Amino acid sequence: MTNDSLILRLGVALAIGLLIGLERAWHQREDQDKRAAGIRTFALAGLAGGLTAVMGQTLGGGFAAAGFVAFTVVFAGFEAREAISTQSFGATTAIAGLVVFLLGAMAAIGDMPAAVAAAIATAAVLAFRNILHEFVARLSWEEVRDGIILLAMAFLMLPLLPDKPLDPWGALNLRAVWLIATTIAAVSFAGWLAVRSFGARWGILLVAAIGGLASSTATTASLARLARLPSAQHRLLAAGMCISGAVSLARIAVLVAVLRPELLVLLALPYGAALAVLAGSALWLLRHGGATGPATGFALKSPLDLGGALQMAALFAGVSLIAALLQAQWGDAGFLVVAGISGLVDLDAITVTAARMAGPDLIAAQGILLATAINLAVKAGIAASLGGTAMARTFWPATCLTVLVLGGAYLLMP
Repeated sequence: MTNDSLILRLGVALAIGLLIGLERAWHQREDQDKRAAGIRTFALAGLAGGLTAVMGQTLGGGFAAAGFVAFTVVFAGFEAREAISTQSFGATTAIAGLVVFLLGAMAAIGDMPAAVAAAIATAAVLAFRNILHEFVARLSWEEVRDGIILLAMAFLMLPLLPDKPLDPWGALNLRAVWLIATTIAAVSFAGWLAVRSFGARWGILLVAAIGGLASSTATTASLARLARLPSAQHRLLAAGMCISGAVSLARIAVLVAVLRPELLVLLALPYGAALAVLAGSALWLLRHGGATGPATGFALKSPLDLGGALQMAALFAGVSLIAALLQAQWGDAGFLVVAGISGLVDLDAITVTAARMAGPDLIAAQGILLATAINLAVKAGIAASLGGTAMARTFWPATCLTVLVLGGAYLLMP
């Protein structure tokens, strides 16, 4: 590297130490005389890491390793003396010093932007000490357990599954199915945390919006179950269902725009009208009882609805397979039958199928609209069966009006 580049990289290594040292010095500002490492020590540690890495390129990896060991011994020795003097058992500052040295080395000879990003993340973790401790103190064992399960689903199981079709029609992909289950489970967990953090009212509205990004059908079922709990606010829940549906339609429109933009011309009027009705219904429900009065104390039972997520993923896989079979046998007519079946579950499978099919745009758009109308009717049925008569009376008017507007706009579609 050139001299200018070397000076810049060593400057970044020094700045990394200054950033993390600033946080450590502020945190220990009341014990300046007793602390072993402050802002200057951390700044020099970052520079030492950078110099050791640069010199190691000339003198060999053994020199760099010896430099790191020497720094670790000296830094840990002084931290040990501080711990004995102050009767402290924390290792955070010692670990932070080692991280600064390594990030300084990374900035000098490695990915400099990544080193800076890691330094900022390290400073944030150190600075948010109290917030993180309070967060952990509020967690229940069920939340910790289900969080670990969710991480295992996303980062352990998902990469191990094969990313290729298992059937001759190319419809059944285990990784895609598991991704759906993981997404729905994540929305369930996010909803639990939202209600815990923001209360029932705003938590439900937040999870409704998030749930619409994953599965508005599953979100509607989750909200409908809450309607049977004591003191449930039916208009608030119905507003959440409308918000979830509106977000889902917007997501489908974006998906169509990415996969097959020409379809969006045909879907713009009916989908725009349906979105307007759902959004307007949610606003009306919130203004007439959904956002006033005391917050409802829902007694939620489990942070992670894993069973529901797996059921929805299995239904998605079944619909995709049936769709491929019927379309292979009956062509466009089979596709419309499949669209109706898909609407019983959700809209993603049929949207992707329609966007990728080789048939005319009009048939593809008709399939998506048919699935959307049936899916809205299914949500109304879910609200009635899981939430009871009162929930049905609250949610059905918005659903019926949306289906009517969707059908009318379809008749005006070019």
